[in-house]
Parts: sequence; C-alpha cells; structure tokens
Amino acid sequence: MATITTATTALPQRDYLNHDHSVASWLLTKDHKRIAILYMVFVTLAFLIGGIFAAAIRIELTTPAGDLVSADTYNKLFTMHGVNMVFFVLIPAVPAILGNFCLPLMIGARDVAFPKLNLLSWYVFVIGFFFTTTAMIVGGVDTGWTFYVPYSSQASNSNVFLTGIGIFIAGFSSILTGLNFMVTIHRMRAPGMTWFRLPLMVWALYATALVQVLATPVIAITVLMMAVERVLGFGIFDARLGGDPVLFQHLFWFYSHPAVYIMILPPMGAISEVIACFSRKQIFGYSFVAFSSLAIAVFGFLVWAHHLFVAGISPYSAMVFSFLSFAVAIPSAVKTFNWTATMYKGAIWWKTPMMYVLGFLGLFLIGGLTGLFLASLGLDVHVHDTYFVVAHFHYIMVGGAIMGYFAGLHFWWPKITGRMYNDSLGKLSALLIFVGFNLTFFPQFVLGYLGMPRRYHAYPPEFQVLNVLSSAGASVLAVGYLLPMCYFTYSLFKGEKAGANPWGATGLEWTTQSPPLPENFAEIPIVNEGAYEYSKREMKVA
Repeated sequence: MATITTATTALPQRDYLNHDHSVASWLLTKDHKRIAILYMVFVTLAFLIGGIFAAAIRIELTTPAGDLVSADTYNKLFTMHGVNMVFFVLIPAVPAILGNFCLPLMIGARDVAFPKLNLLSWYVFVIGFFFTTTAMIVGGVDTGWTFYVPYSSQASNSNVFLTGIGIFIAGFSSILTGLNFMVTIHRMRAPGMTWFRLPLMVWALYATALVQVLATPVIAITVLMMAVERVLGFGIFDARLGGDPVLFQHLFWFYSHPAVYIMILPPMGAISEVIACFSRKQIFGYSFVAFSSLAIAVFGFLVWAHHLFVAGISPYSAMVFSFLSFAVAIPSAVKTFNWTATMYKGAIWWKTPMMYVLGFLGLFLIGGLTGLFLASLGLDVHVHDTYFVVAHFHYIMVGGAIMGYFAGLHFWWPKITGRMYNDSLGKLSALLIFVGFNLTFFPQFVLGYLGMPRRYHAYPPEFQVLNVLSSAGASVLAVGYLLPMCYFTYSLFKGEKAGANPWGATGLEWTTQSPPLPENFAEIPIVNEGAYEYSKREMKVA
C-alpha cells in the first residue's frame, strides 16, 4: 500500500460527528463529510418515494385490466417514479454521497476546494427536490420522465412547469458538484499523490465531473425552453406552433445519455476499490481501467441519437450512431475483464461489499449485453418502446448503479460511522436484491420481445403470467432494499466499533480514525509509493 508519513502523536477522541451537535452546525456546515450525510438523507427519502410509485405500478400490472387506477393516474405514477429515481436518486447517489465523503480523504485533502459551494449545491438540490415533490402532491405529472413534446407542451392538468423548474434547479447542484470535484482533484492532492497514484474511484469521479459540467447545462436550457413554450406559446418544439419535436429529443438525449454515465461511472469506481480490497490484489491493468472511465465519458457524448432510430432521423446518421453505440461497450468491457482478472487467483474475502460486487457484475453484464441489441438498427425497431427497453434500462441503472452504490456504502460505512453492521444480514440483502431484481426484470425482456408496449396500464391476458412473476419479484426486491435501512440504523447505536481499517484496505482514507476528524488528517499526509499493493492474506476485522 502507499507509504504514508503522518503524525505519531495520539489523536484526540473527537470526530466530525460529535464535535458539535447543534442543528445549525449541520445546516451551516462546510465539512464535506457532513454534507455527504445530508445528501444521504434526501436521496434515501427520494428513493422511498420512487419505490412507492414503483410498487403501485407493479400492483396495477398484476391483472390485465386497468382496475386499480385510471389510465391518467397510471401515467402520473410511472412519470413520477422515473423523475424521482433518475434526477434525485441515481444521478446524485454515488457522487454526492460517497464522492463527497471519500474524495478529499482519498487524495489527502482537508476538504473540497470550495466548501461553501459544496453546501450551496446541497441546498439547491433540496429546493429542486421540494419543487418536484410539490408537483406530485398537488396534481402529478403525466408526460413520462423524458418530457417528450407534445405531451409536455400542450395544456393539461399536470404540473409540467413546476416539475421542470424543480429539475432545472437540481441541475445546478450537479454542475456545482462536478466543478468542485474537478478543481479538488487538480489542486488539492497530497504531496506525492500523482495522477497514476490516484484511487480508481477518484478517476471515476473525475470522468463523472466532466460529464456533469459539460452535459447538464444542455438539459437545463432544454427544460427552460420547454417551459417558455408551454407558458408563452413560443414555437420551439411543438409542431402545431411551428416547432420541431425531434429537436427536443436530440437536446434531451444529448444530456440524458451522458447522464447514464453520471449514474454508472461512480459505482464502477466503487466496485474497483472493493474488488481490489477483498481480492487482496492490485487492480489488474490499473491504467486501462482509469482511462476507460474517461473513454466512457467521451463516448457518452457521441451516442445520444440511438434513442431516435424510429424518430425519423437520416438512415445514414442512424448507421453512424449504431456503430458508436457498439463502440461504447468496449471501455465497459475493459473494466469488466480487468475486474475479473483481478479476482482470478485472489484471496477472496467473502464479506458483504464483495457480495454486492458479484451482484453488480451479473446484473451489469446482462444490462450491457442487451444494450447491444438496442444498438442494432433492425432489432431496435422491433423492441423500441416495449418492456425490453424498460428491462435493459433497469439492469444498468438500478441493477448496476444501485448495486455499486450499496457495495460502496457497505465498504465505507465503518469509516462513515465508526461502527460495523451485521454481515450476515448484509449478505442476505445482497442475495434478496439479486434474486428479486432478476425475477422482476428478466421477464420483461420476454414481454418486450413478444410485443408488450411500455406505459400501458392494461394489456392482453396472455401477458399476465410474466407480469405476475415480475410483480412478485418486486416484492422480494423491496425487502432486499429495506433490509439495509434496518441493520444500518441498528449499527449506529449498537454496532461493534470498527477501528480505523476494519477491511485491511489500502488508501489514504483508511489511515485516518473512524469516524474521521473534522479536518480529516492531523497532518497533511505524504504519499511516497504507489497504491494498491495487497498481500494475499486474510484480514480480520479490527
């Protein structure tokens, strides 16, 4: 591991959690660790709200007839589920929570480059969240989370404008976070922490920050133009007013496809850290894994139009985007093969974070391979706007991103709280999520291929068996997601003391006490050697 020069005197028994208990100390904090906890509270709340909407959708689809809610209510349910989960869970989860907590610690900094801007980003996120939540409470939104025109531009009873404003505001939180991370990585690294000594989590966060800063303004201006068209009647996207609805799709997906990598790149970084630790090996092909993160970020800006294969774009441009969509699989495959090679002949330690890693690899592999189906022009025409797309999206964004988030959260939880959780319950939750997820979404691949369109609350009776299986799987999945909330909460009060490095991991964050000091390090550490050198031996929990 990296050789670290630190102070040898005993540290005072204080940490970032107990040095001040007042409410004001939390709401006005500039400590990146506390801001990460604040993000966690609201992301978890958004996850619960989105999960409730998902449960209502699956209950409705257990029978072929639309007998639980009306068609309009169903439209609002899947829209509000998508808006909550995409904009307030998947996009901020790993960067804003794990990234905020771990990034300065991993590079030997006392905080991020702009602590006040970091706090502002959280307040902006909360304001955006409350705007959209209010829109759901007072009438809902029925456009789909993609806000396609003419659904979003025509007058209706749904609160498209209020929801759009909430997303517009929340976008600034993403931009501020990305900017802060980029400057922090460039300017705040400890002495000796060169670029090729950076943890792979930091590389992933840097690639994510590039996408956040460059892509998020596009969706912001798109949502703003949509609001202007809706309120003032300008003809920008609505064909009735002389606008171009395909232009909206180009602008929306120019952000939203790179946003996929905002959701998945940071979990990939967390996966790299967990695999290296619990395999007791240096990451195989460190530089390839690092640069694959940047490659994914760059390719992410070049493949947006594969969402428009049936929208009337030129067949020649469709061929180009089809080729690029296949090409973007290459850097993802580099990561997957290198992770597998790292585990090969490693001294695998089967703890909860590693179980989540295995779940991630299985679900991400299925999601990635089915993405190649959608990149194929002919096959995409057949399965477009069917449950095949729903299944693919969830395998990547929920199966991949949330599994990676949980792997990282279980890995760094002892550092965040100073307490250990119940490892047996952790393994059970990983198993339930993996089994429940496949029961929920794999049948949807079959449904989509057989022709069941998405966003319908009624369907032909021959599809009922697969839909019932999917809804049953969702109940298992819900238990798997709720279980960590129980044992994490218990661990806060009754969990075993973790010690500074319970996993025997490398990296600067594990050289500090748990929980860390408010200023992270008693003295700025000095990195003398490269990181990620593990000895092949079993490590016991401290």
